[in-house]
Amino acid sequence: MSPASEVNLAQRLTQAGDSLGLSITAAQTDQLLTYLAQMQRWNRTYNLTAIRDPEQMLVQHLFDSLSVVNPLARMCDPASPTKVYDIGSGGGLPGVVLAIMLPAWQISCVDAVEKKMAFVRQMSGVLSLSNLRAVHGRVEALAPAQCDIVISRAFASLNDFASLAGRHVRIDGTLVGMKGKVPEDEIQALHQQGEWHVEHIQALQVPQLDAQRCLIWMRRSQGTL
Repeated sequence: MSPASEVNLAQRLTQAGDSLGLSITAAQTDQLLTYLAQMQRWNRTYNLTAIRDPEQMLVQHLFDSLSVVNPLARMCDPASPTKVYDIGSGGGLPGVVLAIMLPAWQISCVDAVEKKMAFVRQMSGVLSLSNLRAVHGRVEALAPAQCDIVISRAFASLNDFASLAGRHVRIDGTLVGMKGKVPEDEIQALHQQGEWHVEHIQALQVPQLDAQRCLIWMRRSQGTL
């Protein structure tokens, strides 16, 4: 990537942060752009993401992940040692971005594909993220993790997500699904299953992305506590 391209991406990152109400430090900007560059590099061999263009990756991966930082931070104190699982994380989205932006939180990226978790482990070292961990395995086979938040980005339907990953949420914790359009059919299926319910649907505005995005906040139903 040329120096001019790096400056352009850094400027767009700052503008996106301003739009999202995020104060992105110079160190965090460097970490995010290093992550982007490493993702491009590894993508040539490991096929981490179908998106190849760096500007598209900036918007559809980094900006999309940054859009959930403040909503999550409003639910749990950014300075507290909040425990988060990112299920079906792939190359670390949104987990790596959350680890950069919320350094007090303990973020674990979980994926069944070892090469993707190898990349996340590499990022933990390259970006000096002591709060980032890669967990290789099927989510339903891992020991319950007692997380404050379990999040996913395009991992599965809400019902499948809750069924497979809900066991990792502590009793008063939260499941969070990152979705495009509000998935009415998925919400109906989740409520029919009964163990989890949608507490809140939050619209997201991802900078420079002309597409709908939302967060689906889920908690255990009273009868299942």
